[in-house]
Amino acid sequence: MKATYIDYSDTGSFSKALLAYLGNEEQLRPFYGLRPTLPDFKEQIALKKNFNNDHRSLLVAQLKEQYAELLDNAPLVASHIDLLKDQHVYTVTTGHQLNIFTGPLYFIFKIVSAIRLAKDLKAAHPENDFVPVYWMATEDHDFEEINHTRVFGKKIAWDTEGISATGRMSTANIVDTVKQYCNTFGISPNAEKLTQIVEEAYLKGRSLADATRLFVHELFKDYGLVIIDADRKAFKAVFAPYIEQDILEEKSFKAIRETSNQLEDLGYHPQVHAREINFFYLTDEFRERIVRTEDGRFEVLHQSIFFTESELREEIKNYPERFSPNVVMRPLYQEIILPNLAYIGGGAEIVYWLQLKANFEQYGLPFPILIPRNSAMITDDQVAGKIFRLDLTFKSIFRDAEQLKSEYVRRHTTHRLNLKDEWMEFNSIFGKIKLRAHKIDPSLGPSTDAVKARLKKAINNLEKKLLKADKQNHKEALIQIERLKDKLFPGGGLQERTENFAPLYIKYGDDLIRDLEKYFNPLDFKFSILY
Repeated sequence: MKATYIDYSDTGSFSKALLAYLGNEEQLRPFYGLRPTLPDFKEQIALKKNFNNDHRSLLVAQLKEQYAELLDNAPLVASHIDLLKDQHVYTVTTGHQLNIFTGPLYFIFKIVSAIRLAKDLKAAHPENDFVPVYWMATEDHDFEEINHTRVFGKKIAWDTEGISATGRMSTANIVDTVKQYCNTFGISPNAEKLTQIVEEAYLKGRSLADATRLFVHELFKDYGLVIIDADRKAFKAVFAPYIEQDILEEKSFKAIRETSNQLEDLGYHPQVHAREINFFYLTDEFRERIVRTEDGRFEVLHQSIFFTESELREEIKNYPERFSPNVVMRPLYQEIILPNLAYIGGGAEIVYWLQLKANFEQYGLPFPILIPRNSAMITDDQVAGKIFRLDLTFKSIFRDAEQLKSEYVRRHTTHRLNLKDEWMEFNSIFGKIKLRAHKIDPSLGPSTDAVKARLKKAINNLEKKLLKADKQNHKEALIQIERLKDKLFPGGGLQERTENFAPLYIKYGDDLIRDLEKYFNPLDFKFSILY
C-alpha cells in the first residue's frame, strides 16, 4: 500500500472537543494529564513506576488462565504475558465491545494503533518494555450495538436475545449468522483462511468473550497483542474498595458531575453522565442498576433484591464479581488492574475520558495519556486514479458531493456561469437610483434597498439555474463523482464506521494488518488514506 495523510479537521467528521484536544487548546488543559507526546511518556512512566507488584502477579496468573489453550502457537504473546511481572514493563490499552466478527473497521484500527504505539515507545525508551492490550468489554449488556456487522454493504445480524453481560452469552445459536458472513467471502486462499478462523472461534460453543478472544488472537498473535477479560472474581476483589466507596459515598458522581458541568460551560457536550451509584448488579441472568431507596437501603432494579448498608458491604466482600462498573467506572477499574500508560480510543471515548480526571485524582490514581485511535480510509489504485482524473484530491473528496459537482463544473465549463460582473453593474445603478429617490423623499431609501435585495436573490437563483443547466454537459464526470462518494463513504459516513474488515482481508490477506501497522503513526494525529 501507499499512504497519504490529511488533518482531521479537513475531514469534517470529528467533534469540536476532539479537535480542541488535538490542537492543545488551553481551555481543555485542566481535563487531562500529560500530552500524547514521546517526551511526556517519560513522565508517565515515572508516575506509574510504583504500580502494585501484587496486582502484576495477579494479572499474569489470570491471563495465563484465560490463554490456557492459545499460547502454544503464540510465543510473542506468551513472552508479553510473562514480561508483565517486571516492574519496568507497561501496557498501552485500547478497549471495545464484543462486536461479532469485530464489527466496523475501527475495531481493527484501535488495536493496530495500540500495537504501533507500543513499538514506537520501545524505540524511544529501550530500557522499558511495552505491551499492547485489548480490553474486552465483556460486561457490557447492550447487545443490539454488537449483534451485527456489514460486509460489502450487506447487514449480517445475529438474531437472538441478549441476556446479562454479552461476554457470558453462548454462541451455540450463531451458526446461521456465521454462514451468512462467510458466504460473502468468495473463493480464495485468504477467504479460506478467514473462514477457518471464524468457524473455529464461533462454532465450538464458546462464550462470546472466548470466541472474540480467539478470533482477535488469531489476527494479532504475531504482534504480541494481549487480550484481557476483566469479568473475573480475582480482579474484582482488588477493585472492591473502590466499588464500596462509589456505592456508599457517591464519590465518583460528585467529581464527574462537577467536571461535566465545567466542560459544558466551555461549550463541549458531555458524552456520559455519572449516576449516584455507578455499578450494576451482575449475574448470568441479568445486569441491573443498583440504586439507593428512600429508606436508605440499596435496590437492584427490576429484581426485588434489596440490601442494607451492612449487607451490601458483605456482598461486595464475598461476591465482588457481582458488581459490574458502568462506563464511568470501567476506566478506573482498568487502571487498577493494568500497569497502564495510555488509553487509545475513538473520538467520543476521548471526550468522555476528559470528564474523568477529577475522579482519578480523588482516588489517588495516575491518569493515563489519552491517544485518539488512528482513523483511515482504505481504497486502491483504481479509485485513486479516478480521483486524480476528476481533478480532485484526497482532501477535497471529503467535501459534500453536490459541492464537488458544482466545483467540477465551474472548473471545466466553457461558459461564464458567474454573474458577479453583472451584479456590480446593477449595484452601481442602484446606487444612483437610491440617491435620486433620497432627493425626492428620504423615506424611499428602504424601498430601494428592498428592490435591490429581491434582484440580488433573483440573480443568485439564475446563477444556480445556469450551473444546473451546464451540469448536463458534464453528466458522465458528475456520475463518477457520485459513485466515488458512495464507494468511499458508505451511507454518507466514514468507511471505518460501517464496513467490516473482511473484504479488505480477503483482498490483502495478512498484508492488511502489516501495512496498517507500518503506516499508522499514533502520535502524529493525521487521518490516513491508504491505497
